[in-house]
Amino acid sequence: MTSRRTRDRLIARLRDMGIDDERVLQTIKKVPRHLFIEEALASRAYEDTALPIGYGQTISQPYVVALMTQALFAERPLAKILEVGSGSGYQTAILATLAAQVYSVERIGALLQTARRRLVTLGYRNVSCKLSDGNQGWPEHAPYDGILVTAAPAEIPETLVTQLAVGGRMVIPVGDVDIQELWLIRNTGTGTSRSRLEDVKFVPLVTGRE
Repeated sequence: MTSRRTRDRLIARLRDMGIDDERVLQTIKKVPRHLFIEEALASRAYEDTALPIGYGQTISQPYVVALMTQALFAERPLAKILEVGSGSGYQTAILATLAAQVYSVERIGALLQTARRRLVTLGYRNVSCKLSDGNQGWPEHAPYDGILVTAAPAEIPETLVTQLAVGGRMVIPVGDVDIQELWLIRNTGTGTSRSRLEDVKFVPLVTGRE
């Protein structure tokens, strides 16, 4: 269930769903999703579905990972990225394959330790991880060319917007537990522009850490 044929079927499905950035498709094909979930779920790793990773969190559906990544990288290569919500480390690995440096924050210590161990084992040397409230971002390394948020706040955190470089892009789900929308935010230099991508379903972005 983790064979090349299985991965090829997933890539074909993503193409059918409108993902057309070859960099993103080849990265999703390359990164071993089955190593970012529990062994008992490995047979489902290349299904287009979200899966539990513990602590009330999930590893996102591959289509959503592809959609967010494609939107983030649509206009130009990005050197420095902030990820809010390390989770299992899977989306982090996708970003680290495409960008020069990824800074990733996670509020749940046990998840962060596991994600960091996986990333190191798999040879991702361009990732820095930190236990932190995601609403605060990681201001010490700002500004970022791109910010990707993997949990949904009720409103777009202004703290994250201020950490975007001029010309930078942020992809973020926004809404309550019932209705969420995925937004692309651009820093135009004189303000921000916003584009709605589609309806999504994410865990909420909460404050604090544990």
